[in-house]
Amino acid sequence: MRVLSLFDGICCGHLALERAEIKIDSYDAYEIEPNAIKATQANFPDVVHHGDVTKEDFTKYKGKVDIIIGGFPCMDVSMAGKGAGLKGARSGLFYEFLRAMEECQPKYFLVENVVMKKEWEDIITSCLGVEPIEINSALVSAQNRRRLYWTNIPNVTQPKDHGIKLEYILDDVEFKNYKNPAAIRGRRLNKATIVGRRLDENGHRQDYDKSIPITQCLEVRASNTDKSNCLTTVDKDNVLTPLPVGRYPDAFKNNLPFRYYTTKEMCRLQTLPDSFLNMIPESAARKALGNGWTVNVISHIFSFLPDEYKLPEEFV
Repeated sequence: MRVLSLFDGICCGHLALERAEIKIDSYDAYEIEPNAIKATQANFPDVVHHGDVTKEDFTKYKGKVDIIIGGFPCMDVSMAGKGAGLKGARSGLFYEFLRAMEECQPKYFLVENVVMKKEWEDIITSCLGVEPIEINSALVSAQNRRRLYWTNIPNVTQPKDHGIKLEYILDDVEFKNYKNPAAIRGRRLNKATIVGRRLDENGHRQDYDKSIPITQCLEVRASNTDKSNCLTTVDKDNVLTPLPVGRYPDAFKNNLPFRYYTTKEMCRLQTLPDSFLNMIPESAARKALGNGWTVNVISHIFSFLPDEYKLPEEFV
């Protein structure tokens, strides 16, 4: 299969094709982040990098590409963003993907992005001519990660639930700020988020009262959950704590017992090998993982490609 990957990131698409037992004849990637490129060059030396999608004439690939794949930047269409949508400078790069499709005319395509406002979803659906399928990574991993996938690969269905629990992928990491770390070992931890809040003297949220200073609260919203929150590029969106359900002000000042996921754990949540990003700085790896694909979701989708693209049995 001849692959064209835009916004390639850490090349999760390549690994997903391998897991789906698809023969890769060529893999051309467009990515501008140096550490992502470095990781890809280490993991997949066959990948050819080309740089910025906005500066390419994709007609050179016409008749030479079987599938085009990509997850364009989500910042402007994300519910957590400022609402610029497809008019935004970042999420507006969807139209570069669309241009590439029109210029190279591949047989198949796969577009991924976050669950977004229906307004933006409908525009993408209209441009691509197919309805998206929503898949939660929780079916194949220990992470809640709802994503939309637009593809003309035929007959794609939901993955089966593999029943992977958060506790299965966690390392035994000591809580440095906790008075009795031994008391944590062997017990299930609660997932939490550290988020800025304006709280009154009773601890109630007063988000619109600008006279109240913002405090960084450790918020534990559910006890003993089986899945992590959705990984993001911000570490404090995903922490673990032995504390029960509740809101705890001044998480940093009060040395509350919490910890971030390790980079290995984040790899596992994205169904990547533990050492997949060992060759780049940890901060860059964590950001890339927050932006990345859950590989086993993508490999599930690729498994519906026609048999003509599958590896012969002797190579499986």
